[in-house]
Amino acid sequence: MTLRTIQTQPIAGQKPGTSGLRKKTRVFMGPQYLENFVQSIFDVVQAAGKTFVLGGDGRYFNDRAAQVILRMAAANGAARVIVGRDAILSTPAASHLIRLNKTDGGILMSASHNPGGPDGDFGVKFNTANGGPAPEAVTEAIYARSTEIGQYHIWEGQDLDLSRMGRQELGDMVVDVVDPVADYAALMERLFDFPAIRALFAGGFRMRMDSMNAVTGPYAVEILENRLGAAAGTVVNATPLPDFGGLHPDPNPIWAKALMDEMFAPPTAAFAAPDFGAASDGDGDRNMVVGRGIYVSPSDSLAVLAANAQLAPAYAQGLAGVARSMPTSAAVDRVAQAMGIAHFETPTGWKFFGNLMDAGKVTLCGEESFGTGSDHLREKDGLWAVLLWLNILARRGQSVAEVMADHWARFGRNYYSRHDFEGIPADRAEAMMARLRGRVSGLAGQKINGLLVAAADDFAYADPVDGVVSKGQGLRVIFDDGARFVVRLSGTGTEGATLRLYLERYAAGPEGLDLDPQMALAPVIRAAHLLADIAGFTGRESPDVVT
Repeated sequence: MTLRTIQTQPIAGQKPGTSGLRKKTRVFMGPQYLENFVQSIFDVVQAAGKTFVLGGDGRYFNDRAAQVILRMAAANGAARVIVGRDAILSTPAASHLIRLNKTDGGILMSASHNPGGPDGDFGVKFNTANGGPAPEAVTEAIYARSTEIGQYHIWEGQDLDLSRMGRQELGDMVVDVVDPVADYAALMERLFDFPAIRALFAGGFRMRMDSMNAVTGPYAVEILENRLGAAAGTVVNATPLPDFGGLHPDPNPIWAKALMDEMFAPPTAAFAAPDFGAASDGDGDRNMVVGRGIYVSPSDSLAVLAANAQLAPAYAQGLAGVARSMPTSAAVDRVAQAMGIAHFETPTGWKFFGNLMDAGKVTLCGEESFGTGSDHLREKDGLWAVLLWLNILARRGQSVAEVMADHWARFGRNYYSRHDFEGIPADRAEAMMARLRGRVSGLAGQKINGLLVAAADDFAYADPVDGVVSKGQGLRVIFDDGARFVVRLSGTGTEGATLRLYLERYAAGPEGLDLDPQMALAPVIRAAHLLADIAGFTGRESPDVVT
Protein backbone atom coordinates (compact mmCIF):
# COMPACT_ATOMS: atom_id res chain seq x y z
CA MET A 1 0.00 0.00 0.00
CA THR A 2 1.14 3.56 -0.67
CA LEU A 3 0.71 6.58 1.59
CA ARG A 4 -0.13 9.61 -0.52
CA THR A 5 -0.82 13.30 0.03
CA ILE A 6 -3.09 14.58 -2.74
CA GLN A 7 -3.54 18.23 -3.67
CA THR A 8 -7.12 19.42 -3.76
CA GLN A 9 -9.31 22.50 -3.87
CA PRO A 10 -11.94 23.64 -1.35
CA ILE A 11 -15.48 22.77 -2.39
CA ALA A 12 -18.15 25.37 -1.64
CA GLY A 13 -21.32 24.49 0.19
CA GLN A 14 -19.93 21.91 2.58
CA LYS A 15 -21.39 23.43 5.75
CA PRO A 16 -22.62 20.70 8.09
CA GLY A 17 -25.71 21.11 10.23
CA THR A 18 -26.70 19.52 13.52
CA SER A 19 -27.03 16.17 11.73
CA GLY A 20 -23.77 16.41 9.80
CA LEU A 21 -23.33 17.07 6.12
CA ARG A 22 -26.08 15.77 3.82
CA LYS A 23 -26.01 15.96 0.06
CA LYS A 24 -27.17 14.00 -2.93
CA THR A 25 -25.30 10.70 -3.15
CA ARG A 26 -23.79 11.64 -6.49
CA VAL A 27 -22.33 14.79 -4.92
CA PHE A 28 -20.52 12.72 -2.30
CA MET A 29 -19.36 10.37 -5.05
CA GLY A 30 -17.89 13.27 -7.03
CA PRO A 31 -14.14 13.88 -7.27
CA GLN A 32 -12.59 14.57 -3.87
CA TYR A 33 -15.85 15.69 -2.22
CA LEU A 34 -15.96 12.98 0.47
CA GLU A 35 -12.19 13.15 0.87
CA ASN A 36 -12.18 16.92 1.44
CA PHE A 37 -14.86 16.75 4.11
CA VAL A 38 -13.31 13.78 5.92
CA GLN A 39 -9.87 15.43 5.87
CA SER A 40 -11.47 18.54 7.35
CA ILE A 41 -12.82 16.42 10.20
CA PHE A 42 -9.45 14.80 10.85
CA ASP A 43 -7.66 18.16 10.72
CA VAL A 44 -10.01 19.68 13.29
CA VAL A 45 -10.08 16.74 15.73
CA GLN A 46 -6.36 16.00 15.21
CA ALA A 47 -6.68 12.30 14.44
CA ALA A 48 -3.11 11.23 15.18
CA GLY A 49 -2.96 8.58 17.91
CA LYS A 50 -6.74 8.51 18.43
CA THR A 51 -9.41 5.81 18.27
CA PHE A 52 -12.66 6.16 16.35
CA VAL A 53 -15.84 4.22 15.63
CA LEU A 54 -17.04 3.94 12.02
CA GLY A 55 -20.29 2.68 10.58
CA GLY A 56 -23.40 3.62 8.67
CA ASP A 57 -26.93 2.63 7.77
CA GLY A 58 -26.01 0.59 4.69
CA ARG A 59 -27.38 3.02 2.14
CA TYR A 60 -25.87 3.27 -1.35
CA PHE A 61 -22.17 4.29 -1.26
CA ASN A 62 -21.87 3.28 2.42
CA ASP A 63 -19.42 0.46 1.59
CA ARG A 64 -17.17 2.54 -0.66
CA ALA A 65 -17.17 5.55 1.65
CA ALA A 66 -16.13 3.32 4.57
CA GLN A 67 -13.03 2.14 2.70
CA VAL A 68 -12.05 5.73 1.88
CA ILE A 69 -12.54 6.88 5.48
CA LEU A 70 -10.51 3.97 6.85
CA ARG A 71 -7.59 4.64 4.50
CA MET A 72 -7.70 8.34 5.35
CA ALA A 73 -7.81 7.60 9.09
CA ALA A 74 -4.69 5.48 8.75
CA ALA A 75 -2.95 8.15 6.67
CA ASN A 76 -3.77 10.77 9.30
CA GLY A 77 -2.17 8.69 12.04
CA ALA A 78 -5.22 7.27 13.82
CA ALA A 79 -4.27 4.40 16.13
CA ARG A 80 -7.44 2.33 15.87
CA VAL A 81 -10.85 2.24 14.22
CA ILE A 82 -13.72 0.04 15.43
CA VAL A 83 -16.02 -0.63 12.49
CA GLY A 84 -19.29 -2.53 12.26
CA ARG A 85 -19.24 -5.65 10.10
CA ASP A 86 -19.85 -4.66 6.46
CA ALA A 87 -19.53 -1.04 7.68
CA ILE A 88 -23.00 -1.28 9.26
CA LEU A 89 -23.94 0.40 12.53
CA SER A 90 -27.16 2.05 13.59
CA THR A 91 -26.65 5.56 14.94
CA PRO A 92 -27.59 4.51 18.51
CA ALA A 93 -25.32 1.45 18.31
CA ALA A 94 -22.45 3.66 17.15
CA SER A 95 -23.06 6.04 20.06
CA HIS A 96 -22.97 3.09 22.44
CA LEU A 97 -19.71 1.75 20.99
CA ILE A 98 -18.08 5.18 21.32
CA ARG A 99 -19.02 5.29 25.01
CA LEU A 100 -18.40 1.61 25.75
CA ASN A 101 -14.90 1.68 24.28
CA LYS A 102 -14.09 5.20 25.48
CA THR A 103 -13.03 6.23 21.98
CA ASP A 104 -12.25 9.74 20.81
CA GLY A 105 -15.41 9.90 18.70
CA GLY A 106 -16.89 8.35 15.61
CA ILE A 107 -17.79 8.96 11.99
CA LEU A 108 -21.33 8.00 11.02
CA MET A 109 -22.46 7.56 7.42
CA SER A 110 -26.15 8.25 7.02
CA ALA A 111 -28.73 10.72 5.82
CA SER A 112 -31.11 9.54 8.55
CA HIS A 113 -34.68 9.25 7.25
CA ASN A 114 -33.92 10.58 3.75
CA PRO A 115 -34.30 8.21 0.76
CA GLY A 116 -31.25 6.25 -0.37
CA GLY A 117 -29.83 4.97 -3.68
CA PRO A 118 -27.68 6.54 -6.39
CA ASP A 119 -30.31 9.25 -6.86
CA GLY A 120 -31.03 9.52 -3.15
CA ASP A 121 -29.12 11.12 -0.29
CA PHE A 122 -25.94 10.43 1.63
CA GLY A 123 -24.44 12.00 4.72
CA VAL A 124 -21.44 12.05 7.04
CA LYS A 125 -21.31 13.34 10.60
CA PHE A 126 -18.82 13.35 13.43
CA ASN A 127 -19.81 12.34 16.96
CA THR A 128 -17.60 13.35 19.87
CA ALA A 129 -16.27 11.24 22.74
CA ASN A 130 -19.53 11.46 24.71
CA GLY A 131 -21.23 9.58 21.85
CA GLY A 132 -23.32 12.54 20.75
CA PRO A 133 -23.34 14.85 17.73
CA ALA A 134 -20.49 17.33 17.57
CA PRO A 135 -21.32 20.71 19.16
CA GLU A 136 -21.66 23.79 17.00
CA ALA A 137 -18.11 24.97 17.72
CA VAL A 138 -16.75 21.75 16.21
CA THR A 139 -19.04 21.72 13.17
CA GLU A 140 -18.22 25.36 12.47
CA ALA A 141 -14.50 24.57 12.69
CA ILE A 142 -14.93 21.65 10.27
CA TYR A 143 -16.77 23.91 7.86
CA ALA A 144 -14.13 26.61 8.14
CA ARG A 145 -11.41 24.06 7.44
CA SER A 146 -13.28 22.75 4.38
CA THR A 147 -13.23 26.25 2.85
CA GLU A 148 -9.44 26.45 2.94
CA ILE A 149 -8.26 22.86 2.59
CA GLY A 150 -5.51 22.28 0.04
CA GLN A 151 -4.61 18.59 0.45
CA TYR A 152 -5.73 15.31 1.95
CA HIS A 153 -3.87 12.19 3.08
CA ILE A 154 -4.81 8.62 2.11
CA TRP A 155 -3.40 5.12 1.91
CA GLU A 156 -3.94 3.68 -1.55
CA GLY A 157 -4.19 -0.07 -2.04
CA GLN A 158 -6.43 -3.08 -1.56
CA ASP A 159 -9.71 -2.81 0.35
CA LEU A 160 -10.04 -4.34 3.78
CA ASP A 161 -12.42 -7.28 4.16
CA LEU A 162 -15.10 -5.74 6.36
CA SER A 163 -17.24 -8.87 6.22
CA ARG A 164 -14.71 -10.71 8.41
CA MET A 165 -14.92 -9.97 12.12
CA GLY A 166 -11.66 -9.61 13.98
CA ARG A 167 -8.50 -7.52 13.87
CA GLN A 168 -6.79 -6.29 10.70
CA GLU A 169 -4.09 -3.72 10.08
CA LEU A 170 -3.93 -0.79 7.71
CA GLY A 171 -0.48 0.73 7.78
CA ASP A 172 0.20 1.33 11.47
CA MET A 173 -3.52 1.52 12.30
CA VAL A 174 -5.52 -1.31 13.87
CA VAL A 175 -8.97 -2.00 12.43
CA ASP A 176 -11.33 -4.05 14.62
CA VAL A 177 -14.39 -5.34 12.75
CA VAL A 178 -17.14 -6.09 15.28
CA ASP A 179 -20.64 -7.51 15.35
CA PRO A 180 -22.82 -4.39 14.90
CA VAL A 181 -25.69 -5.81 16.99
CA ALA A 182 -24.21 -7.70 19.95
CA ASP A 183 -23.11 -4.89 22.28
CA TYR A 184 -26.26 -2.85 21.64
CA ALA A 185 -28.54 -5.85 22.26
CA ALA A 186 -26.71 -6.58 25.51
CA LEU A 187 -27.27 -3.00 26.63
CA MET A 188 -31.01 -3.24 25.93
CA GLU A 189 -31.19 -6.44 27.98
CA ARG A 190 -29.68 -4.62 30.95
CA LEU A 191 -32.08 -1.69 30.67
CA PHE A 192 -35.41 -3.47 30.34
CA ASP A 193 -37.44 -6.23 32.00
CA PHE A 194 -36.85 -8.87 29.34
CA PRO A 195 -38.53 -11.67 31.37
CA ALA A 196 -41.76 -9.63 31.56
CA ILE A 197 -41.66 -8.88 27.83
CA ARG A 198 -40.97 -12.55 27.03
CA ALA A 199 -43.99 -13.49 29.11
CA LEU A 200 -46.05 -10.93 27.19
CA PHE A 201 -45.19 -12.52 23.87
CA ALA A 202 -45.59 -16.04 25.28
CA GLY A 203 -49.12 -15.10 26.31
CA GLY A 204 -50.15 -14.43 22.71
CA PHE A 205 -49.31 -10.74 22.38
CA ARG A 206 -48.66 -9.91 18.72
CA MET A 207 -46.53 -7.18 17.27
CA ARG A 208 -45.54 -5.84 13.87
CA MET A 209 -42.17 -4.07 13.55
CA ASP A 210 -41.47 -2.37 10.20
CA SER A 211 -37.74 -1.76 9.80
CA MET A 212 -38.35 -0.21 6.36
CA ASN A 213 -35.42 -2.12 4.74
CA ALA A 214 -33.12 0.04 6.85
CA VAL A 215 -30.49 -0.54 9.48
CA THR A 216 -32.62 -1.67 12.44
CA GLY A 217 -33.74 -4.89 10.74
CA PRO A 218 -30.92 -7.07 12.16
CA TYR A 219 -31.20 -5.39 15.57
CA ALA A 220 -34.97 -5.88 15.75
CA VAL A 221 -34.80 -9.52 14.63
CA GLU A 222 -32.11 -10.34 17.21
CA ILE A 223 -33.83 -8.56 20.09
CA LEU A 224 -37.54 -9.05 19.39
CA GLU A 225 -37.59 -12.47 17.76
CA ASN A 226 -34.43 -14.20 19.03
CA ARG A 227 -34.16 -12.84 22.57
CA LEU A 228 -37.74 -11.92 23.46
CA GLY A 229 -39.59 -14.69 21.68
CA ALA A 230 -41.79 -12.69 19.30
CA ALA A 231 -43.06 -14.85 16.47
CA ALA A 232 -40.83 -15.29 13.44
CA GLY A 233 -41.82 -12.69 10.87
CA THR A 234 -42.74 -10.10 13.51
CA VAL A 235 -40.10 -7.87 11.94
CA VAL A 236 -40.92 -6.99 8.34
CA ASN A 237 -38.68 -5.27 5.79
CA ALA A 238 -35.85 -6.56 7.96
CA THR A 239 -33.00 -6.65 5.42
CA PRO A 240 -31.08 -3.38 5.01
CA LEU A 241 -30.94 -2.45 1.32
CA PRO A 242 -28.85 0.25 -0.39
CA ASP A 243 -31.99 1.99 -1.68
CA PHE A 244 -34.24 0.84 1.20
CA GLY A 245 -36.15 -1.22 -1.34
CA GLY A 246 -37.59 1.97 -2.77
CA LEU A 247 -39.15 2.89 0.57
CA HIS A 248 -38.83 6.29 2.17
CA PRO A 249 -37.37 5.25 5.55
CA ASP A 250 -39.19 7.88 7.60
CA PRO A 251 -41.37 6.28 10.31
CA ASN A 252 -44.54 8.33 10.14
CA PRO A 253 -48.14 7.51 9.17
CA ILE A 254 -47.53 8.59 5.56
CA TRP A 255 -44.39 6.60 4.74
CA ALA A 256 -45.23 3.65 7.00
CA LYS A 257 -48.69 3.38 5.42
CA ALA A 258 -48.65 -0.41 5.16
CA LEU A 259 -48.16 -0.68 8.91
CA MET A 260 -50.87 1.88 9.59
CA ASP A 261 -53.29 0.06 7.29
CA GLU A 262 -52.66 -3.19 9.15
CA MET A 263 -53.03 -1.65 12.60
CA PHE A 264 -56.29 0.12 11.68
CA ALA A 265 -57.83 -2.70 9.64
CA PRO A 266 -61.28 -3.71 10.93
CA PRO A 267 -61.42 -7.17 12.51
CA THR A 268 -62.94 -10.08 10.62
CA ALA A 269 -63.45 -13.74 11.38
CA ALA A 270 -60.03 -14.43 9.85
CA PHE A 271 -58.07 -11.33 10.86
CA ALA A 272 -57.31 -9.19 13.86
CA ALA A 273 -54.73 -6.41 13.84
CA PRO A 274 -51.59 -6.90 15.93
CA ASP A 275 -51.67 -5.56 19.47
CA PHE A 276 -48.72 -3.25 18.89
CA GLY A 277 -46.95 -1.74 15.90
CA ALA A 278 -43.72 0.16 15.46
CA ALA A 279 -41.43 1.44 12.73
CA SER A 280 -37.92 2.87 12.60
CA ASP A 281 -35.98 5.01 10.15
CA GLY A 282 -32.89 4.77 7.95
CA ASP A 283 -30.25 4.89 10.68
CA GLY A 284 -32.34 3.60 13.56
CA ASP A 285 -32.62 6.70 15.72
CA ARG A 286 -36.32 7.47 15.13
CA ASN A 287 -39.47 5.53 15.93
CA MET A 288 -43.19 5.46 15.38
CA VAL A 289 -45.52 3.73 17.83
CA VAL A 290 -49.07 2.66 17.05
CA GLY A 291 -51.59 0.49 18.88
CA ARG A 292 -54.50 -1.43 17.48
CA GLY A 293 -56.68 1.33 16.10
CA ILE A 294 -54.73 4.17 17.75
CA TYR A 295 -51.77 6.24 16.59
CA VAL A 296 -49.46 7.67 19.28
CA SER A 297 -47.90 11.02 18.42
CA PRO A 298 -44.19 11.44 19.24
CA SER A 299 -45.06 14.09 21.84
CA ASP A 300 -47.58 11.82 23.58
CA SER A 301 -45.15 8.91 23.38
CA LEU A 302 -42.46 10.91 25.20
CA ALA A 303 -44.97 11.89 27.90
CA VAL A 304 -46.17 8.30 28.41
CA LEU A 305 -42.59 7.00 28.59
CA ALA A 306 -41.71 9.62 31.20
CA ALA A 307 -44.80 8.84 33.28
CA ASN A 308 -44.11 5.09 33.26
CA ALA A 309 -40.33 4.80 32.97
CA GLN A 310 -40.01 3.50 36.52
CA LEU A 311 -41.52 0.20 35.32
CA ALA A 312 -38.22 -0.56 33.57
CA PRO A 313 -35.25 -1.65 35.73
CA ALA A 314 -32.94 1.07 34.40
CA TYR A 315 -35.29 3.83 35.58
CA ALA A 316 -36.76 2.23 38.69
CA GLN A 317 -35.14 4.87 40.91
CA GLY A 318 -36.92 7.67 39.04
CA LEU A 319 -35.84 10.34 36.58
CA ALA A 320 -33.47 13.24 37.18
CA GLY A 321 -35.49 15.36 34.75
CA VAL A 322 -36.89 15.45 31.24
CA ALA A 323 -36.24 17.60 28.21
CA ARG A 324 -38.02 18.27 24.94
CA SER A 325 -37.30 20.29 21.86
CA MET A 326 -39.25 23.53 21.68
CA PRO A 327 -41.56 22.39 18.83
CA THR A 328 -42.52 19.25 20.81
CA SER A 329 -45.77 19.52 22.73
CA ALA A 330 -45.78 20.39 26.42
CA ALA A 331 -47.35 17.04 27.35
CA VAL A 332 -44.13 15.84 28.99
CA ASP A 333 -43.91 19.09 30.98
CA ARG A 334 -47.20 18.21 32.68
CA VAL A 335 -45.80 14.80 33.62
CA ALA A 336 -42.64 16.38 35.03
CA GLN A 337 -44.64 18.87 37.08
CA ALA A 338 -46.76 16.08 38.54
CA MET A 339 -43.62 14.07 39.38
CA GLY A 340 -41.82 17.06 40.85
CA ILE A 341 -38.82 16.82 38.53
CA ALA A 342 -37.11 19.37 36.28
CA HIS A 343 -38.15 19.88 32.67
CA PHE A 344 -36.27 21.74 29.94
CA GLU A 345 -37.25 23.21 26.59
CA THR A 346 -34.36 23.23 24.10
CA PRO A 347 -33.80 24.02 20.43
CA THR A 348 -34.13 21.16 17.97
CA GLY A 349 -30.93 19.10 17.90
CA TRP A 350 -29.77 16.21 20.05
CA LYS A 351 -26.56 17.97 21.09
CA PHE A 352 -28.61 20.20 23.42
CA PHE A 353 -29.95 17.13 25.22
CA GLY A 354 -26.42 15.72 25.41
CA ASN A 355 -25.25 18.70 27.46
CA LEU A 356 -28.11 18.24 29.92
CA MET A 357 -27.54 14.49 30.20
CA ASP A 358 -23.78 14.87 30.66
CA ALA A 359 -24.52 17.29 33.50
CA GLY A 360 -26.94 14.82 35.12
CA LYS A 361 -29.90 17.17 34.74
CA VAL A 362 -32.16 14.92 32.63
CA THR A 363 -32.72 11.21 32.08
CA LEU A 364 -35.32 11.15 29.27
CA CYS A 365 -35.63 13.46 26.30
CA GLY A 366 -37.37 13.69 22.96
CA GLU A 367 -38.30 15.74 19.97
CA GLU A 368 -41.42 15.90 17.86
CA SER A 369 -39.72 14.43 14.77
CA PHE A 370 -40.11 10.88 16.09
CA GLY A 371 -36.92 10.94 18.15
CA THR A 372 -36.82 9.74 21.77
CA GLY A 373 -33.98 8.68 24.03
CA SER A 374 -32.40 8.58 27.46
CA ASP A 375 -29.03 8.95 29.12
CA HIS A 376 -28.01 5.40 28.12
CA LEU A 377 -26.69 7.04 24.92
CA ARG A 378 -26.17 10.50 23.50
CA GLU A 379 -28.35 9.92 20.43
CA LYS A 380 -32.04 9.33 19.99
CA ASP A 381 -32.79 5.62 19.88
CA GLY A 382 -35.71 4.12 18.00
CA LEU A 383 -35.54 0.53 19.28
CA TRP A 384 -34.99 1.72 22.84
CA ALA A 385 -38.32 3.59 22.68
CA VAL A 386 -40.09 0.53 21.26
CA LEU A 387 -38.67 -1.68 24.02
CA LEU A 388 -39.67 0.77 26.74
CA TRP A 389 -43.20 0.75 25.36
CA LEU A 390 -43.19 -3.07 25.42
CA ASN A 391 -41.89 -3.00 29.00
CA ILE A 392 -44.74 -0.66 29.99
CA LEU A 393 -47.41 -2.74 28.25
CA ALA A 394 -46.07 -5.92 29.85
CA ARG A 395 -46.01 -4.47 33.36
CA ARG A 396 -49.33 -2.61 33.13
CA GLY A 397 -51.22 -5.41 31.40
CA GLN A 398 -53.07 -2.91 29.22
CA SER A 399 -53.44 -2.15 25.54
CA VAL A 400 -51.95 0.95 23.95
CA ALA A 401 -55.42 2.51 23.77
CA GLU A 402 -56.01 1.87 27.47
CA VAL A 403 -52.63 3.32 28.43
CA MET A 404 -53.35 6.46 26.41
CA ALA A 405 -56.86 6.85 27.85
CA ASP A 406 -55.51 6.59 31.39
CA HIS A 407 -52.73 9.07 30.60
CA TRP A 408 -55.09 11.69 29.17
CA ALA A 409 -57.54 11.24 32.04
CA ARG A 410 -54.75 11.96 34.51
CA PHE A 411 -52.79 14.70 32.73
CA GLY A 412 -55.19 16.08 30.12
CA ARG A 413 -54.49 15.96 26.42
CA ASN A 414 -52.16 18.15 24.37
CA TYR A 415 -53.67 17.93 20.90
CA TYR A 416 -50.71 18.21 18.59
CA SER A 417 -49.81 17.93 14.92
CA ARG A 418 -47.00 18.77 12.51
CA HIS A 419 -47.72 19.90 8.95
CA ASP A 420 -44.83 19.62 6.48
CA PHE A 421 -44.71 21.59 3.23
CA GLU A 422 -41.88 19.93 1.30
CA GLY A 423 -39.69 21.03 -1.59
CA ILE A 424 -40.53 24.74 -1.36
CA PRO A 425 -38.18 27.03 -3.31
CA ALA A 426 -35.70 28.21 -0.72
CA ASP A 427 -36.07 31.89 -1.60
CA ARG A 428 -39.86 31.76 -1.09
CA ALA A 429 -39.52 29.93 2.22
CA GLU A 430 -36.92 32.41 3.48
CA ALA A 431 -39.07 35.35 2.38
CA MET A 432 -42.04 34.00 4.31
CA MET A 433 -39.93 33.49 7.42
CA ALA A 434 -38.40 36.97 7.15
CA ARG A 435 -41.83 38.57 6.91
CA LEU A 436 -43.17 36.59 9.84
CA ARG A 437 -40.05 37.29 11.90
CA GLY A 438 -40.61 40.98 11.39
CA ARG A 439 -44.16 40.72 12.74
CA VAL A 440 -43.86 38.53 15.83
CA SER A 441 -42.61 41.21 18.20
CA GLY A 442 -45.79 43.25 17.81
CA LEU A 443 -48.38 40.48 17.93
CA ALA A 444 -49.11 40.35 21.68
CA GLY A 445 -52.64 41.56 22.37
CA GLN A 446 -53.86 41.05 18.80
CA LYS A 447 -56.55 38.59 17.76
CA ILE A 448 -56.01 36.14 14.91
CA ASN A 449 -58.98 34.06 13.78
CA GLY A 450 -60.62 34.93 17.09
CA LEU A 451 -57.66 33.77 19.18
CA LEU A 452 -55.93 36.32 21.43
CA VAL A 453 -52.14 36.34 21.16
CA ALA A 454 -50.49 36.27 24.59
CA ALA A 455 -46.88 36.18 23.38
CA ALA A 456 -44.85 35.74 20.21
CA ASP A 457 -41.10 35.47 19.63
CA ASP A 458 -38.19 33.91 17.79
CA PHE A 459 -37.12 31.24 20.27
CA ALA A 460 -33.70 31.66 21.90
CA TYR A 461 -32.08 29.27 24.34
CA ALA A 462 -29.41 29.87 26.96
CA ASP A 463 -27.83 26.51 27.71
CA PRO A 464 -27.90 26.03 31.51
CA VAL A 465 -24.74 23.92 31.32
CA ASP A 466 -22.29 25.91 29.20
CA GLY A 467 -24.10 29.25 28.92
CA VAL A 468 -24.05 29.23 25.10
CA VAL A 469 -26.98 31.17 23.65
CA SER A 470 -28.68 29.81 20.52
CA LYS A 471 -30.91 32.30 18.72
CA GLY A 472 -33.35 32.08 15.84
CA GLN A 473 -34.57 28.59 16.72
CA GLY A 474 -38.15 28.92 15.52
CA LEU A 475 -40.98 31.44 15.37
CA ARG A 476 -43.71 30.76 17.89
CA VAL A 477 -47.07 32.37 18.58
CA ILE A 478 -48.75 31.56 21.90
CA PHE A 479 -52.41 32.30 22.57
CA ASP A 480 -54.01 33.20 25.87
CA ASP A 481 -55.57 29.75 26.32
CA GLY A 482 -52.15 28.09 25.97
CA ALA A 483 -52.65 27.03 22.35
CA ARG A 484 -49.73 27.81 20.07
CA PHE A 485 -48.13 27.30 16.70
CA VAL A 486 -44.47 27.21 15.71
CA VAL A 487 -42.94 27.75 12.28
CA ARG A 488 -39.48 26.49 11.31
CA LEU A 489 -37.52 25.59 8.21
CA SER A 490 -36.02 22.13 8.35
CA GLY A 491 -32.38 21.45 7.56
CA THR A 492 -32.73 17.70 6.98
CA GLY A 493 -33.51 17.67 3.28
CA THR A 494 -31.30 18.10 0.22
CA GLU A 495 -33.77 19.69 -2.22
CA GLY A 496 -35.47 23.02 -1.65
CA ALA A 497 -36.77 23.80 1.83
CA THR A 498 -39.22 22.03 4.08
CA LEU A 499 -41.56 24.32 6.00
CA ARG A 500 -42.68 22.75 9.27
CA LEU A 501 -45.77 24.06 11.03
CA TYR A 502 -46.30 22.75 14.57
CA LEU A 503 -49.71 23.09 16.20
CA GLU A 504 -50.81 22.51 19.78
CA ARG A 505 -53.91 22.98 21.93
CA TYR A 506 -54.56 21.62 25.42
CA ALA A 507 -57.74 19.99 26.70
CA ALA A 508 -57.84 19.47 30.47
CA GLY A 509 -60.68 16.94 30.44
CA PRO A 510 -62.72 15.10 31.41
CA GLU A 511 -64.58 16.22 28.28
CA GLY A 512 -62.95 16.75 24.90
CA LEU A 513 -60.27 14.08 25.17
CA ASP A 514 -61.34 11.97 22.18
CA LEU A 515 -61.54 14.47 19.34
CA ASP A 516 -59.85 14.11 15.97
CA PRO A 517 -56.61 16.10 16.39
CA GLN A 518 -57.04 18.06 13.15
CA MET A 519 -60.55 19.07 14.21
CA ALA A 520 -59.37 20.05 17.70
CA LEU A 521 -56.59 22.13 16.16
CA ALA A 522 -58.66 23.71 13.37
CA PRO A 523 -58.75 27.26 14.88
CA VAL A 524 -54.98 27.23 15.42
CA ILE A 525 -54.34 25.91 11.90
CA ARG A 526 -56.43 28.70 10.42
CA ALA A 527 -54.69 31.35 12.53
CA ALA A 528 -51.26 30.11 11.45
CA HIS A 529 -52.15 30.14 7.75
CA LEU A 530 -53.62 33.63 8.02
CA LEU A 531 -50.67 35.12 9.87
CA ALA A 532 -47.86 33.47 7.87
CA ASP A 533 -49.68 33.65 4.50
CA ILE A 534 -48.49 30.14 3.72
CA ALA A 535 -50.57 29.88 0.56
CA GLY A 536 -49.31 33.23 -0.70
CA PHE A 537 -45.66 32.33 -0.29
CA THR A 538 -45.73 28.62 -1.13
CA GLY A 539 -48.72 28.33 -3.44
CA ARG A 540 -50.07 25.53 -1.26
CA GLU A 541 -53.19 25.35 0.86
CA SER A 542 -52.46 21.88 2.26
CA PRO A 543 -49.32 20.20 3.62
CA ASP A 544 -47.58 17.28 1.97
CA VAL A 545 -47.28 15.32 5.23
CA VAL A 546 -49.43 15.49 8.35
CA THR A 547 -48.25 13.77 11.53
